[in-house]
Amino acid sequence: MSHTSAPDSPPRSAGGSAPASLQDVERLADLARSAHGAVSEVIFGQPRVIEESLITLLAGGHVLLIGVPGLAKTRLVHTLGTVLGLDNKRVQFTPDLMPADILGSEVLEEGADGRRSFRFLRGPVFTQLLMADEINRASPRTQSALLQAMEEQQVTVAGVPHDLPRPFHVLATQNPLEQEGTYPLPEAQLDRFLMQIDVSYPDAEAERQILLMTTGSYDLRPRRVLGPEDLVDLQRLIRRLPVGDSVVDAILRLIRSGRPDDSPLDLVRRHVAWGPGPRAGQALMLTCRARALLQGRLAPSVDDVIALAAPVLRHRMALTFSARAEGVTLDDILAALTAQLT
Repeated sequence: MSHTSAPDSPPRSAGGSAPASLQDVERLADLARSAHGAVSEVIFGQPRVIEESLITLLAGGHVLLIGVPGLAKTRLVHTLGTVLGLDNKRVQFTPDLMPADILGSEVLEEGADGRRSFRFLRGPVFTQLLMADEINRASPRTQSALLQAMEEQQVTVAGVPHDLPRPFHVLATQNPLEQEGTYPLPEAQLDRFLMQIDVSYPDAEAERQILLMTTGSYDLRPRRVLGPEDLVDLQRLIRRLPVGDSVVDAILRLIRSGRPDDSPLDLVRRHVAWGPGPRAGQALMLTCRARALLQGRLAPSVDDVIALAAPVLRHRMALTFSARAEGVTLDDILAALTAQLT
């Protein structure tokens, strides 16, 4: 295991809790890399998507996958569930989907003694890995039903709170092309996703491999590498990895430069309507640690901040109307922001 940019002593949390042993760190880091390898055995041509999805789960967050149909988004979610040993369910979001179809509902039952009582029937949200397929096709009311679950790890039905399983992650998908009959996610819910991962077409060699491996007699079944307890241990470890001052400064500079009122960049001041809030900085702190561990390092670097800036920030910023008219894209803004850090 590489120890580039690693401290001389085992990692210690900011709160001063006891350090994890190097043996535990090595074991968990090996598990994380094994999980990455197991997913890559089944999902072809999407190495960046696999890495960013795993980083999000290791950091304890939720993922928004943006891509046209047929790019293995559903297969990715099922594969992650199997490899990580998580119970997983899928909900197809449609305009007629109601909040109770996700959260569950109470039914009135009559016992053998004739007494009536309510019993709560759990919905599909009571799982460890929930795939919300085409989330923008459901009404805002139904979309918001996931908001409390994603933020508080619990749901409230008829005034009664119900805890969700731990760990709990939402992997939602969106089709970026067909927007008729859709309801764009509000900014408050977008901010609950740790990353927005854009899923693009595979390159020619990867697509050739897909054709050969998925249309023959090959048994492409994912294998389990770790369990829910291991994932929770990894999430705790990541929060205890040290972050150097240079990385903290880079995150702060990146986030604050993305706000039009504070930015030193003319491009941002002229073309950004609103920029990332403090939650974006928190997301970068966690995901940079997770990326470092996944790559065999015990501390993140500024390179991690640059690599993860786009998936962490692209759904937390909005362009002005003039930017769209002039052909300025969010990718142009993000490129200018990360260029400051090099």
